[in-house]
Amino acid sequence: MKNIFSEEITNEVIARIEKLTSSTAALWGKMNVSQMLAHCCVSYEMVYDDIHKKPNAFMRFILKNMVKNKVVSETPYKRDNPTAPQFVIKEQKDFEKEKSRLIEYIKKTQLLGAEHFEGKESHSFGKLSAQEWNNMFYKHLDHHLNQFGV
Repeated sequence: MKNIFSEEITNEVIARIEKLTSSTAALWGKMNVSQMLAHCCVSYEMVYDDIHKKPNAFMRFILKNMVKNKVVSETPYKRDNPTAPQFVIKEQKDFEKEKSRLIEYIKKTQLLGAEHFEGKESHSFGKLSAQEWNNMFYKHLDHHLNQFGV
C-alpha cells in the first residue's frame, strides 16, 4: 500500500485529482465527479471537523467487528460496494470547491504525518495504527480516482 503520509505519494494523489474536470465521467457507480470529491472529503471531515454524528456504542461494536477490517486492510475495494449513509452525497456539489477541500485535507494529513495518527481514535472504528489510517485514506482515494479514470 502506498504511503499517503509521504510527500511523494501525496503529490502523486493530488496530481491525479488535478487531472479531473467538472465533466469527467465515472467508469462505474452513481456519483458524478463533484459528488465523488465531496464523498472523499467525508473521511477527513470525520478526523478534522466535528460535523458528523458519532455512531452509538452498539453501532461502533458492529462497525469494529464487521466493517473495520475491510476498510483498514490493504485489500482494494470492489466496485459498487455499499456506501455508509454519512458518505452518500445526493445533492449537487461545486466541483472546484470540493476539489480544493479534498486537496487541502490530503496536504494537512501528510504534514501531520504518520506519528500524529498512531493510536488516534477513529470516528467509527476506535483506535487505529498509523498503517491502518494510511490504508483507509489511500485505498479510498485510489478507489475513487480509479472510478473516474485518473
